[in-house]
Amino acid sequence: MKRVAALWLPNWSIDRIVRAEPMLAPSAEPGAAADPTPLMAAAAAERALQCDAPHNSGWRPGARWARRDVEMQIAALPQHQRPPRRIPGRASEAADPPFRRLSGNDGGTPPRPHRPMKTRPAVPGSPPLVTVHKTGSRIEIAAVAPAAAALGIAPGMALTQARASVPGIVVRDADPDGDADALMRLATMLARRWSPIVARSDPDGLFIDLTGTAHLHGGEARFAERLTRLLKRFGIMARIAVADTAGAAWALARHVAQPVALCPPGGHAAALAPLPVTALRLAEKNVALLRRLGVKTVGDVAALDRAPFVRRFGAGAALRLDQAMGHAPEPLDPVPVVEPIAVTQRFTEPIATPEAIAHWLAALVVRLVAALAGAGQGARALLLVADRVDHEAQVIRVGFARPNRDGAHILRLIVRRIEEIAPGYGIDALHLHVRRAEPLAAEPFDERLGERAADLASLIDTLTNRGVRVWRDAPIGSDVPERCVRAISPLDPPLRKTAAMKRDDVRRLDRRAPDHPWHPRWPRPVRLLRRPERLDHVVAALPDQPPRRFRWRGRLHIVMRADGPERIVGEWWKHASERGAIRDYFRVEDEQGARFWLFRRGDGERADSGDLSWYMHGAFG
Repeated sequence: MKRVAALWLPNWSIDRIVRAEPMLAPSAEPGAAADPTPLMAAAAAERALQCDAPHNSGWRPGARWARRDVEMQIAALPQHQRPPRRIPGRASEAADPPFRRLSGNDGGTPPRPHRPMKTRPAVPGSPPLVTVHKTGSRIEIAAVAPAAAALGIAPGMALTQARASVPGIVVRDADPDGDADALMRLATMLARRWSPIVARSDPDGLFIDLTGTAHLHGGEARFAERLTRLLKRFGIMARIAVADTAGAAWALARHVAQPVALCPPGGHAAALAPLPVTALRLAEKNVALLRRLGVKTVGDVAALDRAPFVRRFGAGAALRLDQAMGHAPEPLDPVPVVEPIAVTQRFTEPIATPEAIAHWLAALVVRLVAALAGAGQGARALLLVADRVDHEAQVIRVGFARPNRDGAHILRLIVRRIEEIAPGYGIDALHLHVRRAEPLAAEPFDERLGERAADLASLIDTLTNRGVRVWRDAPIGSDVPERCVRAISPLDPPLRKTAAMKRDDVRRLDRRAPDHPWHPRWPRPVRLLRRPERLDHVVAALPDQPPRRFRWRGRLHIVMRADGPERIVGEWWKHASERGAIRDYFRVEDEQGARFWLFRRGDGERADSGDLSWYMHGAFG
C-alpha cells in the first residue's frame, strides 16, 4: 500500500533568518528552569552514549567526563549561589532617547512626562521578527515569527500598521529565492538519505514517498520522530503527517495541532471529514463560496452531489477531493538527485613511482571522460586523491576556465603536478572526483578553411594550475580611476548592460555603436596602483602647471615632458565627502624615459577642493 509523508515547515523563512542571525533566536527567561521537550531529551540521551574522545585516547581538557564532576557540584548549590553562565560575544543595549530624560537634568526646563503608547506586551524571550516584501507602493508583512503572531501581527498586514502596534518589531527583507534554494537543498538531502522520492508541495512543504522504505527507519512513527528531531537540532520547526494519499497527508500536517500525525491505512476518509475545506487545497474563491453556502468541513463537501458540485466549482475542485480521498492518482514530481561523478582505481600492491602513477592516471581519465559524456557535463574542478598505505591522503586540485571533458588536456594538467604527490611507503588507490561540473553540449562544427581564432582556455588552465592569477579588466561606468575597472574571469563576456527602451522611445532612432567607457583622448596607464602613493619634494607652479621634479619611493625624478591637466571631480552622488573634491591628472615623462600618471588634489583656488598634495597613481608601459 502506498504511504506518503507530508513535511510542513510553518516558519521556514523565519527559521532561516534566525539561523543566520543567532541573536534573534528565542532565549529563556533569566532564572527559569530548563524544560526540554521529549524529543530534545531523547537527542541528549543519544549524544550521551557517544564517545567524546577520538579513538579512546584518554582524558583531555574539556572532555565530557572531565566536566561532569564540576557540573554536579554546581547543580548541588542553591540557585542564588550558582555562578552565572558565560555567554560568548558582546551584548548591545540601546541608549535612552536624549529628549526623554526623566532624571538627572542639567537644571534646564523639566522634561514633559512621556505618555506611553497603547501597545501589546511583548512575548518574553523571543523578539517579534517579521519579513516584508514590497507590493506596488505598499510594504507588506510576508512572514511572522511566533512571537510576532502572538502580538496580533499577520501576513498581509502593512508594515506601518505593524510598527504602530508593536514599536519594537524586528524587520528583515523577504528572500523567496533563497527560501526556495534552501528547500531544494533540504529535499536533495532527504532524497539521498531518507527516501528516493521527495517532491516539493509548497514553498514551505515537501512530499516524501515512504512506500517500501519506512521499515528502514524503524517504522513510520520512528521515521517522523527522527526527522523532526533532526530539524529541531538545526532550529527548524516542522510538522509531519503520514497517510495513504498526498492530499490527505498535506491536510493532516497543516490542520492537526500535533508535531506528528499518523493516519492508519484506509482511514484517511474518516480523518479528513472533520477538517475545514481549506484542507482540500482549493482556490480562494471556491473556499469563500463554500463558506458562504454553509459548507465548512471536508465531510460536507464529500456529501454534496457530484454533478452540481462540478458545475458550480469546476473540475479542478472535484479532482482535489478525489486525490485526497484516493479515488484519483496524484503522481509526485521528485527532485532530481545528481550523483557526484568519481572514478577509482585500487591496487593489489602499492605503487610509488611517477611512471606507474602516470600510467594509471591515463586509464582513470578515460573512464572519467566517459562518465562526463554520459551525464552531459563538463568538469570545472577536479580532485586527485592518492590514498597511501599509512591512511594519509595526498590531494591535488585542478581547475578549468570553462566546462571541459577533453581527456588529453585533463591528463596533461594532472601529470604536470605528479611531483607534488609524496607516495611515502606506497599508494593503495587513486581517485578522481568531480567537485564542480556544468552542462556541456555538443559544439557546432566549424567548416571554415581560414585561420580560426585562438582558444585561450587551455592557456588559462595551464597558468592558473601553476599558481598564476589570471583575470580580465572590465570597464565600469565611473570617472574615478579606482572604480572604473572590475576584475572578472578572463573568459566571461563583457559587462555591458543595455536598459530596455519603450517602443516610442526616440533613442531607438540612434543607430550608432555605443561609446567605449574609456575615451581614447584620455588614455589610462597600463599599471594602476592599488591606492595612490604620496610624492615628496614636488616642485610645480600653480594653478595648472605640471610638476618639474618629484621624489617617489626614495628616488628623485626630473620631468622632461608633461601633458595635462585632466580634471576629475568626486562622485558626490555616491559619497558625501567627495562633494567638492577635485583631482588634476598629468602624464609626465622623466629623464630616463619612464612615463607616469600622477595627480594633484585641489584646484589651487578653493581650500575645500584639496590640500594641493601630489600622488602617484600609475605608470604607462
